[in-house]
Amino acid sequence: MPNAMKTALLLGLMSGLLLVVGEALGGAQGFTTMFLVVVVMNFASYWFSDKIVLRMYGAQEVGPSHRLYGIVERLARRGGLPMPRVYVIPQPSPNAFATGRNPEHAAVAATEGILQNLNDEELEGVIGHELSHVKHRDILISSVAATLAAAIMMLARFAMFFGGSRDDREGSNPIALVATIILAPIAAILIQAAISRSREFDADAGGATLAGNPLGLVSALRKLEAASRQIPMDANPATAHMFIIKPFSGAWLMSLFSTHPSTDARIQALLSRQ
Repeated sequence: MPNAMKTALLLGLMSGLLLVVGEALGGAQGFTTMFLVVVVMNFASYWFSDKIVLRMYGAQEVGPSHRLYGIVERLARRGGLPMPRVYVIPQPSPNAFATGRNPEHAAVAATEGILQNLNDEELEGVIGHELSHVKHRDILISSVAATLAAAIMMLARFAMFFGGSRDDREGSNPIALVATIILAPIAAILIQAAISRSREFDADAGGATLAGNPLGLVSALRKLEAASRQIPMDANPATAHMFIIKPFSGAWLMSLFSTHPSTDARIQALLSRQ
């Protein structure tokens, strides 16, 4: 199934889950109120995401004389994209991300570690990946998924403290209510992570196209996977989905909740394009 279709189906599934859980746990009025609160919070986060995240990591803007700027400029022109702002993050762990609410307000950031560890061909693959996120407006898709997931989790917390709606308390099975409170947030997180993984595969493919071949990105992913284990990044878990490779590794069980596919799976998908 194409990743775009998979993303649409997953978003639809999460929307349906929100409606069912909202009605069951929060009642119509509680559901509407909480959903509006979450939408406002995530809209503000989406609108100002570039400023928030760049400031969080102490990113410093660089100009045309910088190596990274030249690579971003070349690939943006090749992809028909407006020139994004370019930033360097003062961290030794090699990683990169793109942010911004649309291609006209985008920013690309890379750590000092990635600039030291990758050659130009590898760095082009990484930047191509990030520009592909910008081109396909993945920041918007991630924001929608985060809004839906947050609304579901807030409703579950509401039900945990207040016992759900009055109708729910009077007419439903308490065991079913407890199961919904526990399982609904887990399902939301799993769907959100699946959407993110799907977008990563598409960004890899787009990055390989922009760079001209997949081999630079393949080599970069191998280096980044090894380096991320040796030098974990000091990253906020809430922003982990933004990076080209997850900043820290976890237990096998946590791979179910991972926002990134396995590096081996990404490399196999890229090599199959040759």
